[in-house]
Amino acid sequence: MSDEKRITALRELIARFPNTPGVYLMKDVEGKVLYIGKAKDLRSRVMSYFQASADLLTTRGPDIANMASRVVDIDFLDCETEVDALLKEARLIKDIQPPHNAQLKDDKTFPYLEITTGDDFPGVFVTRTPRLKGSKLYGPFTNSAAIRDAVNTLQKVFKFRTCELEIRADDDSRRFFRPCLLHAINQCTAPCADLISRDAYRKDIERVKNLLKSKRSVLIRQMTKEMEGASAEMRYEEAAVIRDRIKSIQALSDSGDADRDRQIEAFYVDPAKGLDKLADLLNLENRPRSIEGIDIANLQGEQSVGSLVCFIDGKPFKAGYKRFQIKTVEGQDDYAMIKEVIQRRYRYASAGEELYPDIILIDGGLGQLHAAQEAFGELDLKPAMVLSLAKKEELVYVQAQSAPIRMARNNDALRLLQSVRDEAHRFAQHYHHILRRKKTFDEDIKSGRRPPPRPKRSSG
Repeated sequence: MSDEKRITALRELIARFPNTPGVYLMKDVEGKVLYIGKAKDLRSRVMSYFQASADLLTTRGPDIANMASRVVDIDFLDCETEVDALLKEARLIKDIQPPHNAQLKDDKTFPYLEITTGDDFPGVFVTRTPRLKGSKLYGPFTNSAAIRDAVNTLQKVFKFRTCELEIRADDDSRRFFRPCLLHAINQCTAPCADLISRDAYRKDIERVKNLLKSKRSVLIRQMTKEMEGASAEMRYEEAAVIRDRIKSIQALSDSGDADRDRQIEAFYVDPAKGLDKLADLLNLENRPRSIEGIDIANLQGEQSVGSLVCFIDGKPFKAGYKRFQIKTVEGQDDYAMIKEVIQRRYRYASAGEELYPDIILIDGGLGQLHAAQEAFGELDLKPAMVLSLAKKEELVYVQAQSAPIRMARNNDALRLLQSVRDEAHRFAQHYHHILRRKKTFDEDIKSGRRPPPRPKRSSG
């Protein structure tokens, strides 16, 4: 295909993109993702790469100009908000590791707001490394400075603690404790010094939680009225302070969902302990080094996909991640889909061209494990170790064992397996979501329905 025809075809494709926030994935002739970007307006942003007047060499540099010259296809994922687009862009870049994305490839994460739940006097923190249990998470937030300002503003109102002290309600020695400066400036009720009861403090924390899960419009209207009143009375410094606090509260909306936008890099599991426990559990001679996790995602048999994630020494190895669009199975048959993914992934290992991982983990129960074993049987090879991990009860099924293994929820081996299973599930769902959105949009175009209009900005 000539360059002129390539660009013409791309422009026709992009003309069908919606004018909404979203993420775009640029691909080469082999279907490899070269670059991932986010956009406030998908159609306008992506078209800017291929306009006749575009000078990418000057505006974006030689790397992006070279990338654009190799693009033959572009996928997109439309998003509800710009924040949603930013979080999805970061997640996809970490997963796919496109060669022309210079940023967001590392393990740095967006921060969370965390409220502890296991303490007598819960603390409120901004953190990039949340606790594995014993806390309620909000976020992730796209602006670290803004969320810290927001917490500081909320603390002035609700006076919660932000210290790491261990404070117990039954500790009578607290009344001799000298509180910190935050109490002196009226920003903390000082539970450390027994200056507030447990029940009264928890009521303040519940108010914080209610505010965080609400739209906060009532509070913002009240603060705006106070700001306008201060300005009308020429108390400009006070009005400026209230204005900054309003901006801080509004920043709480610039966040994702703690479950939907899960950042596996933020949830630390000690890999060494997990691998040692896993070796003991499975009676392995040596600590396993490589684990691959497999999951299937589909909705009533449509747009079915399989995912494979790779962990080396207990840590995600993004270069080993793979996605599979199911080709041979019709309808909703998870077992057959698992067999297809396994045979496509490990056929090179069966030919001696690749090594099997030490452990292969299937997301599911005994049926999924049996499907995997049948697939390996058809390849006429027996991998080292195949497991499945069922959700809810968190039972581990092991090849050649009739009864599942039940472990304590804080067992390091279980936590490691859960990390692999959850990452495979998230990776599969993300790809499935892209395919479903693309299919829906293509159907809208064919039926004559126009792309969705750009959403109006909220006035706050």
